[in-house]
Amino acid sequence: MVSVMVQLRDTLKRQPNVGVLPTTIYRYPKPQKPKYFNKITLSPLVCPHSDSFHSTLFNNLPLNTASDLLNVISVEPKTHENYSAGLLHFHQFCNSISIPENKHLPASEHLLAAFISSWADNWLTGLHFWHQINGAQWNGHTLLRRAKQGLAKVIPETWKCPHQPLVTLEHMHMLFCCLDLSNSFDTAIYCTTSVAFWSCFRLSELIIPSLNAFDATHHISRSVPITFQLTPSGAKYALFHIPWMKTTNGKGDFITVSRIDDPTNPYDALMHHISVNSAVPPSAPLFAFETESGWVPMTCTWFLTWCNNVWKSEGLETLCSHCFQIGGTTKLLLRGTPPDIVAVQGRWKSRLFLDYWCCIESILLTFIASSMQDSCISLIKSSMDSYKRRYR
Repeated sequence: MVSVMVQLRDTLKRQPNVGVLPTTIYRYPKPQKPKYFNKITLSPLVCPHSDSFHSTLFNNLPLNTASDLLNVISVEPKTHENYSAGLLHFHQFCNSISIPENKHLPASEHLLAAFISSWADNWLTGLHFWHQINGAQWNGHTLLRRAKQGLAKVIPETWKCPHQPLVTLEHMHMLFCCLDLSNSFDTAIYCTTSVAFWSCFRLSELIIPSLNAFDATHHISRSVPITFQLTPSGAKYALFHIPWMKTTNGKGDFITVSRIDDPTNPYDALMHHISVNSAVPPSAPLFAFETESGWVPMTCTWFLTWCNNVWKSEGLETLCSHCFQIGGTTKLLLRGTPPDIVAVQGRWKSRLFLDYWCCIESILLTFIASSMQDSCISLIKSSMDSYKRRYR
């Protein structure tokens, strides 16, 4: 570790040079679209109830106010697309068992339970959303809960989505060893990787999906104020605000990037990126990098291409964008970080955070058998169990 840290310090002293865009794209596996996928919207799928609800809404409120209300309760385009697919799937199910169209929606509890029993649990959220935006009663009570519990027992293992793989510290160190930190593109990769992993980010919260997709209301720009501070105990950290997050939407959140004792520590990576790519204008995305002709934003495709090409060449598993947050979460917990702290670092607002522990429990021995004492393992398990009891 000492020699690696010396290598890092020496590299950071080099004269920076501009980056070169990737010429090849690694095509990592994409999940298959659902069988009944369709880009229809929720609004055309109306029924007498939705017609009546919207008539009442616009009759009792000014047009602008009613429109504002509908906009407020709307969802992101990608979520809207998925919800529409679920609603379409429900209508197709009703048609397949000869349910009259006027009986489809609002859905009765026995119809919801029958829908679930057809192994359609993943489509329920979109159906629930339709009831919410159309002021309809949601009949998801005892029968539906029992149907969902029963379904979980009979679905074959091959139908269940496997846990996402995760970025490990081995992945991180392999990337670091293949980087030239005097190169502006490699520096942007180094910074994005380190911040995503150690600060438990979704990549979509850090970098843009494509070259022309930058949106200042959703993505971090270079103009964001970043303060580098010191705690009373001497710990270094950086603080900045991101404009949009999956859990807070347009409110965003303040992000803490802490300095840690590792070559991939995000604090130094962020400082180095800002220094090497200092000519990038304030209006550009934060992780943009300099080129011979100016600057270019770091895109998710380029980022994952570079990472997966390195990992594949070194015999490591290729991964997707969400694997950084899973890997960072796992690593922090295995270092003994209290679960409440990890939950804050990952900015989780619900019990969804507990799902990550399923992954941890399955890989616990692989990660720590050679490096941790039994007492430390017991402490981690006890801390996790305590958190689960508090929030269940």
